[in-house]
Amino acid sequence: MRVVVPFAAETPKTRLESVFSPDERSRFARAMLVDVLRAIADTGHEPTVVSTAPLAVADLELPEAVAAVTSVAVDERPLTEAVNARLPGGDGAADGTGTDVDSDRDPVAVVMADLALATPGALEGLLTTAADVAIAPGRGGGTNALVVRHPAFRADYHGTSYLDHREIAQSVGADLETVDSFRLGTDIDEPADLVEVLVHGHEGDRALVRLREFGFVLDDRDGRVGVARESDRASE
Repeated sequence: MRVVVPFAAETPKTRLESVFSPDERSRFARAMLVDVLRAIADTGHEPTVVSTAPLAVADLELPEAVAAVTSVAVDERPLTEAVNARLPGGDGAADGTGTDVDSDRDPVAVVMADLALATPGALEGLLTTAADVAIAPGRGGGTNALVVRHPAFRADYHGTSYLDHREIAQSVGADLETVDSFRLGTDIDEPADLVEVLVHGHEGDRALVRLREFGFVLDDRDGRVGVARESDRASE
């Protein structure tokens, strides 16, 4: 099985700009990417980062064993087009795989780079499914991860993509399985999502380490749990 991880290298996590500086957004996005790649590698698979801009594996400071099995393919196309090129029956040329028929028929998993809570166990629950199409939906109707075995299935990441993908699977005669996973269902897009990293992140996770380096702590002063910089709390 091929496992691809789309990554917006140039302007990552724009919806976090209200709490992060541009440099912090870039560093945090790469920290989440590292955690996702490490979790994938720990399942025994070799991830390929599909990056919108050149990205050196060495710059990610991955653990040596993870770096050894991680590759990068640059693809400037929008997410849907870049993913579809890599699904079974896709053009294949985008990864430099040419017309290798066997490779084109391999199942493909697509795992988003902002699944900071992903663990090998959670990923195994997705990667070991036998369905033609398996989807781990995100909150709000998105698609956080999927496995595609059916050669006629094509992704569409616009809008409520989980519902769209269900319809697409049905239209091509593919059987579908929905993987119900808190860890795969939690993508970090909005400032409120940072709570999940501070609460559910594991010690040593790069994303958790980065948040702490930036000074973020849990903040329940208004009755609901959010995040704040410790320096801001101290000044109030």
